[in-house]
Amino acid sequence: MSTLFRRVCAALAAVVFVAVALPAQSGKSLGVQDINVAAEKDIAAMPGMNAALAKELVGKRPFLSMTDVDAFLATKLSKEQRTALYPKLFLQINLNTASRDEIMLVPQMGPRFLREFLEYRPYKSMAQWRREMGKYVKEDEVARMEQYVFVPVDLNTAADADILTLPGVGARMLREFKEYRPWKTMEQFRREIGKYVDAKEVARLERYVEIR
Repeated sequence: MSTLFRRVCAALAAVVFVAVALPAQSGKSLGVQDINVAAEKDIAAMPGMNAALAKELVGKRPFLSMTDVDAFLATKLSKEQRTALYPKLFLQINLNTASRDEIMLVPQMGPRFLREFLEYRPYKSMAQWRREMGKYVKEDEVARMEQYVFVPVDLNTAADADILTLPGVGARMLREFKEYRPWKTMEQFRREIGKYVDAKEVARLERYVEIR
């Protein structure tokens, strides 16, 4: 195999990798842990947290919005403590339905980006969101913000790579998501997925999906 041919193959492989990575519907983490799936011991070690509070928080899961998280923690931690915690522990917000208050909980969020987040709704994909936010800030800042957001996947058309970006979803749940296609209603989703996991886990997963 010639050196030139190997280089061409490597370049093509890189293109394929980027094509797979770009459609991700749940933002890629650069270290932020999902509050609904993070291990209790990891939560206990985070800013402002301790073993007792971590245990209480885990007992409240799943949280269905970041405003619910903040309301719970506001009774335990100061605003400054929560501000220090959220870059480490967060519940991704739905770009299409999050309230203004929920969007403002994204670390380092200000009124300008609140406006930009809202302007381009409804988002069809994370790729669209990256493109729009990239008009205003550099790539590394888009990547930082991406950790805190998601666009729901369409249960009937989402690619495997998109589904596997969802927090806590692995090969087994991917198989179940696809087995029942075409999905007709969210009630059907709750019923079928409820055969494999409890009602709390169904509710957690439901945040990330839709039927278009």
